[in-house]
Amino acid sequence: MKRILLLLADGFEAFEAAAFTDVIGFASTFGDEDIEVVTVGLRPEIRCTFGFRVIPELLLHDAQDEEFDAVAVPGGFEKAGFYNDAYSDEFLDVFRRFAAAGKPICAVCTGALPVARSGVLLGRRATTYHLLEGRRRRELAEMGAVVEDASVVRDGLIVTSTSPATATDVAFALLEMLTSPDNVHTTRRMMGFS
Repeated sequence: MKRILLLLADGFEAFEAAAFTDVIGFASTFGDEDIEVVTVGLRPEIRCTFGFRVIPELLLHDAQDEEFDAVAVPGGFEKAGFYNDAYSDEFLDVFRRFAAAGKPICAVCTGALPVARSGVLLGRRATTYHLLEGRRRRELAEMGAVVEDASVVRDGLIVTSTSPATATDVAFALLEMLTSPDNVHTTRRMMGFS
């Protein structure tokens, strides 16, 4: 069984996280192999951007890298405190370790910013939130990424995207990296995507 570490910062967007749990859940139920998403955070209770609260299955210090095949991170809002966790050394080290191990890293929207801050996106193609007069994209470029004006950007085993609307696209990209295009096709059909 493959396992995905879904890394949740305080202030994360629930919709973006749910894309991974639903796509991978459908794939595990109707696809050709079992895949598990494990929610991981720095604290025993995490606040979503708009106040919804979740209890992660594991605290980050209890998550063992070798037990996971990929890491996914949803974005969040600065006003909700997202960057307090997302820019912490503990979070940034996860991206460094997964990159060094050659494991996929997938980030939705502003989730690309901590990936970039870790140094993993230095000189690599990426994207992030495209509104707010391009502020987040400028930050991404300042951290060394080569910013592309595309909704989803894949550079090797790293996938980044622009907004909550792209969350399922990123989850399907991760599913394809871990399994196969046929499995993605089956999962999309079972979820009602055309």
